[in-house]
Amino acid sequence: MNRIFSCRQPMFQYWALCLSLFVASAACAAEPAFDLVIRNGRVVDGTGNPWFIGDVAIRADRIVVVGRIPASTATRQIDAAGLVVAPGFIDIHSHSDTLLLEDGGAPSKMRQGVTTEVFGESDSAAPYLGRLSAKKLTVGDRTLQWSTFQEYFDTLEREGIAVNVASYVGQGNVWRCVMGDSFERPTDQQRQQMRDLVRQAMTDGAMGLSSMLAMPPGSLATTEDMIDLCQEVAKAGGIYSSHIRHEGANVFEAVKEAIEIGERAKVPVDIIHLKIADQRYWGRMNEIVALIEAARTRGVNVQANVYPYTRGNNDLASIVPPWAHEGGTTKLRERLKDPEAREKIKRDIQRGLPGWYNHYTAVGGDWSRMLISKETTFKGLTVDRVLAERSKGKSPTPDPLDVFLDYLSDENGTVSTVYAHHTEEDMTVALAQPWCSIGSDGYALAVDGLLRRGNPHPRSFGTFPRVLGVYVRELKTLRLEDAIRKMTSLNAAKIGLHDRGLIEPGQYADLVIFNPATIIDRSTYTEPFQYSEGIAHVIVNGQFVLSDGKPTAARPGKPLRHGE
Repeated sequence: MNRIFSCRQPMFQYWALCLSLFVASAACAAEPAFDLVIRNGRVVDGTGNPWFIGDVAIRADRIVVVGRIPASTATRQIDAAGLVVAPGFIDIHSHSDTLLLEDGGAPSKMRQGVTTEVFGESDSAAPYLGRLSAKKLTVGDRTLQWSTFQEYFDTLEREGIAVNVASYVGQGNVWRCVMGDSFERPTDQQRQQMRDLVRQAMTDGAMGLSSMLAMPPGSLATTEDMIDLCQEVAKAGGIYSSHIRHEGANVFEAVKEAIEIGERAKVPVDIIHLKIADQRYWGRMNEIVALIEAARTRGVNVQANVYPYTRGNNDLASIVPPWAHEGGTTKLRERLKDPEAREKIKRDIQRGLPGWYNHYTAVGGDWSRMLISKETTFKGLTVDRVLAERSKGKSPTPDPLDVFLDYLSDENGTVSTVYAHHTEEDMTVALAQPWCSIGSDGYALAVDGLLRRGNPHPRSFGTFPRVLGVYVRELKTLRLEDAIRKMTSLNAAKIGLHDRGLIEPGQYADLVIFNPATIIDRSTYTEPFQYSEGIAHVIVNGQFVLSDGKPTAARPGKPLRHGE
């Protein structure tokens, strides 16, 4: 005995040590094996494979087991019998860049099952350098400020967000940082400055470059300009996402341009909200599909996304020809008041210009197919009613184009508007393609409080439940598994998120649990402020942001940087 305890420790210390080890061992044995187990759900794993009944176990922020999990201890367990368990939806096309800094809860998106938002169509959160002053945002009594993506992402982390965020760098930002509001062609030095800005944005974590080529400053960029910038993106392994130059009469040429940029720059391409938005060309989506399929056959990785509505959102200012926008809204308003410039603007609106996508002619000059969505006196009215109201009591009756231009000038040159310009038939042809995913082109808004604004397009509240309720359950346009793939792993693959978008061990625990029999959108064009129904739970990075249909205060979302 003395030989055993030659360390000269007192006997009572030895037995105390044994006791403490026993207690620690017992405590470890009692610890839950998992933080959460979701049991008996209809698991749709995001691959497109058939659903199966199974369990999903989560520890910390990761999925650790998928299948049949024997009875075990867990901090929380959910019986998902009768419900679908799917990867959280990835909104490949969103505009909530600054809204999440005003309300990090992302109410209208999170209640759709969205767990990741992708920002940056032409106008992105960064860079704000050179001729663009640092971005400032007032939130309550505080002013937030940033200039680069690194600073923007840091701000998001500091403020706290319920959903994850990724972003492209916008070609519009890059152009204006160097060129300001000038319509001049960039010099070789200025082109190099733009390339440098794209390279730095990619280093800071941007997923790629995005453009909006239908209006300035995007319309000022040539095909060669875009190839030049996309070559920088290709070097970093990113993607080119484009609102193409024309969605109406020249839509076929615009699709060809997007393909050419991808082919020559050797960069993947995603065409934003693919559509035919001109009534003269409705019914020809199969021709566009054929163009994309031919490009893919020869090795060009070109894909697309759509939103499940037949109306799009733009600005009434898009009816004004591009040349009148040079110098920004101040110069635009000056031209609207100049009799000679105004007459030229009116002629161009009615006749169109080569290469310009004219929203007015796209809807056949029908003002009733334009709905005001700006927070203004005429919010929720079609433009024909606005023009009639503003023409009351005037004799002789003024030219509707003059009334329109006066209204636009009075609204400081910008009026957010919903246009009825494409068809269900063309949209569903695009939707059915295996390379076509889902994006909302919407905003993270709310039915009340700070983020109840304007008369927004219903896609901000209903995109993803609408696909599941209308195009899966009611119309059977898509299989459930294919629809989920288009909202999850397909979008993840496009932007290089290799650890999200699937339900499998090792993936981040971004999940949505919904009732397939009741999920549906409720938001409409005239009554947009209505949340969707049928979503039971939403989990982001292993934490509930929606539990039993009610939002929590959790803010587990984080910026997702390219290459991480």
